[in-house]
Amino acid sequence: MTAIALSDIDQMRSQFAADPVATIVQNAVTTTSVKSIALNRTVVSQADPLVSNQLDTWKPANQKKSGRCWLFSGLNLLRSHVIKEMNLEGFEFSQNYLHFWDKLEKANWFFTSMIELADRELDDRTIAHMLRDPIGDGGQWDMFVALVEKYGVVPKASMPETESSSNTRAMNETLATLLRRGARDLRAAGESAEAVRTELMRQVFRVLAIHLGTPPSTVTWSYKDKDKQFHRVGPMTPLDFAHHVIEQHLSGVVCLVNDPRHPYGATMTVDHLGNVVGGRPIRYLNVEAEQLKAMVVSEITAGRPVWFGCDTHQQFDRDLGLWDENLLEYERVYGLTLSMSKAERMEYGEEAMNHAMLFTGADLVDGRLTRLRVENSWGEDLGDKGFMTMNESWFGEHVFEVAVSVSDLPPELAASLDKDPIVLPIWDPMGTLA
Repeated sequence: MTAIALSDIDQMRSQFAADPVATIVQNAVTTTSVKSIALNRTVVSQADPLVSNQLDTWKPANQKKSGRCWLFSGLNLLRSHVIKEMNLEGFEFSQNYLHFWDKLEKANWFFTSMIELADRELDDRTIAHMLRDPIGDGGQWDMFVALVEKYGVVPKASMPETESSSNTRAMNETLATLLRRGARDLRAAGESAEAVRTELMRQVFRVLAIHLGTPPSTVTWSYKDKDKQFHRVGPMTPLDFAHHVIEQHLSGVVCLVNDPRHPYGATMTVDHLGNVVGGRPIRYLNVEAEQLKAMVVSEITAGRPVWFGCDTHQQFDRDLGLWDENLLEYERVYGLTLSMSKAERMEYGEEAMNHAMLFTGADLVDGRLTRLRVENSWGEDLGDKGFMTMNESWFGEHVFEVAVSVSDLPPELAASLDKDPIVLPIWDPMGTLA
């Protein structure tokens, strides 16, 4: 290892002081947010939330202080069909309902994995990764499908938000402690592991019920449509309710991803990643970014919103609700080269999917995509009343996955779904949860 020489520091100090651009930027950044200084005003002045193909007619939801974006965006996709098919002004499914079952299933997934991996050392990388965040809020598309297929859905009024569903930190801290203690007990349990797991699951259910309420076993939904006609559905189980109101068959939806580190046309999965034991496994089909983009445009123009996952932190202004690859000119501010390829950013820990949202519109000029309209789940105060704009330049670099119907895939891509998947480790960037 090489220590920093004091002579080197003197040289750095002299070089910085002799650079008039550096000192001017220093004066600016020490008194003003660097993000404000780096903001490309040309990009901002050309931003337009209007698109030629817009599907949304509803208000955005709000996940508040929780990491449930993947659940919100999945349910936003389903509600878009309910609003259209049932002629409604607006509607929301209960995000808290699926949040409860996701936490319960994640706990069981974790305990089952700890039993399976009990012969490994604690510093094994898979175990260490799972122990670091044993029951976070995030998820993937296939995990959303697994929950809906097992537990169904309910209207928001049937299991409304609680303080803990909207602000999950305290609940998650308790659950994480319980799961880590459970991992200790399960690793020492030997042949009694299953009995220990059963008792641990009872304790997890108790904590969840205290924080989130008890999920309903039946649901009755009363509503008025746009024509002021009254309707009542139920009583029925949440699973029957899902079959009644959900037009789209989730089993026929596949997650396409763009991961330039691996061959296009390959399928991929992630070791020990999931929530529902015995449920739908994580499965991706890797395609080029342009193919991903073309599928989104095809779905939008056919009248179907699209669930997607991305790295929302890159080149983004939260208040403006705007993503553009040239939005923040940090390289010009610092006088440095910061760019890497998408593959390099994934390999070196610079980028991974961390947020899920819904495409609800696309702007096409002479058939060419210029921008996309995005439904976020951060309420109505940002962007265009909660809907945001993604310029085309940003898509290929920072969108990682989209969920589309298998029936809409080109034949060569559909055929690729039968390939044996590449198995990625749980700490891989493609194993991150939105």
